[in-house]
Amino acid sequence: MTPDDLPTRCDVLVVGAGPAGSACAQALARDGVGVLLVDQHRFPRDKVCGDGLIPDAHAALRRLGVHDEVMDRAQRATHVACIAPRGGRVEVPGTLAVLPRRELDHLLAQAATRAGAMLAAPWRFEAPLLDGGRVVGARLRAGERLNEVYARWVVLATGAVPQALIAAGLCRRRTPSAVALRGYVRHDGLAGRLRALEVVWHRRLARGYGWIFPGPGGVFNVGVGLTHSHAAGADGRATMADVNLRAMFTAFAEVHAPARELLAEGTWLGDLKGAPLRCSLDGAAWSRPGLLVAGEAAGSTYAFTGEGIGKALETGLLAAHAIVRARREGLDDAAARAGYERSLAALKPRYDLYERANRVNHHPWLADLVIWRARRTPALVRRMAGVLDETADPSQMASVRGVAKLLLPMR
Repeated sequence: MTPDDLPTRCDVLVVGAGPAGSACAQALARDGVGVLLVDQHRFPRDKVCGDGLIPDAHAALRRLGVHDEVMDRAQRATHVACIAPRGGRVEVPGTLAVLPRRELDHLLAQAATRAGAMLAAPWRFEAPLLDGGRVVGARLRAGERLNEVYARWVVLATGAVPQALIAAGLCRRRTPSAVALRGYVRHDGLAGRLRALEVVWHRRLARGYGWIFPGPGGVFNVGVGLTHSHAAGADGRATMADVNLRAMFTAFAEVHAPARELLAEGTWLGDLKGAPLRCSLDGAAWSRPGLLVAGEAAGSTYAFTGEGIGKALETGLLAAHAIVRARREGLDDAAARAGYERSLAALKPRYDLYERANRVNHHPWLADLVIWRARRTPALVRRMAGVLDETADPSQMASVRGVAKLLLPMR
């Protein structure tokens, strides 16, 4: 769609064509809703991410009817390898895959257009259009060009960068919850040997972790993440922790032999790129009259693991469900917003569990203890698999009671 084709009115304007926005647009269009989906970049476009698809993402992709299409392009995996500071390793089974976001997001956006949504790019959200305090559309910018689009609902799915939230009056915390740095490296030799998604804890990566995820075509996504990256100082302003992510990335290669081999012998594809993360459904209001917030803009990423694709998809589907239900049942704005916020609030307790499990990132010795015990206790590996597929409480393994249990005999 060219700038001249941009409509001035639609039923729902979805801003951001990542997983949350495209899932929302597809679900709405399938129900006969007139949807305009806009993104600030032309597709296909890159997105800094670990690219891992864990069980919740697989479930959402099946709901969208695109799972087979995604898996045809993805690199499948059967285990996450958890690697402790002292080198202990345990492989946790799960339904897993890796596909670069450049491809995944393009597939999802195409699925939305096949369902009937209109996709327009590059258009960036400038500000909401208001009528008596209710959002009735948005002002969009493409270069020097400004357009106004009026809509019954606006869904903001603009990711972790806070500018759109600020413009919409919904931002409660401008700084991110975490930051990450990743690159792509091709190494055909490692492709045959490194098949699990590797996550590494080490004291030199304190407050975070490193990862190597095998993708299609012998290309690995390798990176480091720093959790709780920003904290409020004495003046109340949040600043980033005194950690150099590039130095952390270098340390990862020094402490983890496969990372060292990959970076020394592989072929870099592009540059290292960094990105913020918004976690734990925190940092933004979830709605205002006429507008819903979905995906990472709402904080849909898990704090402990940094995984966000599955929950971004899920929140996009929840936003679509709230709008469709309001249309079908004749609900007013307040009822539609309340329904959506209840659906996010129902997810919040699990996010809180992952926030508590973040102790492992802050205290790498906990990873040593958990992995040491898991190597000797099949029941603990099953609990770890339950964390991966969201049937077990991740915080228990990082609590005082959980640690005490690890020191006692287990069956």
